[in-house]
Amino acid sequence: MKYAIIRSGARQFRCVEGSTIEVDRLPVEAGATHTFAEVLLIANDGAVTIGTPTISGAKVTTTVVDEFRAPKVIAYRYKAKERQRRKRGHRETYTRLMVNTIEG
Repeated sequence: MKYAIIRSGARQFRCVEGSTIEVDRLPVEAGATHTFAEVLLIANDGAVTIGTPTISGAKVTTTVVDEFRAPKVIAYRYKAKERQRRKRGHRETYTRLMVNTIEG
């Protein structure tokens, strides 16, 4: 089984051909292709290539499936006996990608 470890933003993701990954929002629309050039590792049936820090010439090609938002996270601050209450919500936006090819 061939897989690769890529870097998107400040995080690393494991990519397998034909599977989907969910990364932080990318400025591309649905149906477009996106290529990751920061490939850190490629493994192919036991043969592992590790980059220093990246593998030159390697790339992972993906297709943007859709953009979605995570469930809402509530941050609630409360100080007893002082009538201080603060409720704040946040939803992060993610991009779902289908991994097409791993080259390198």
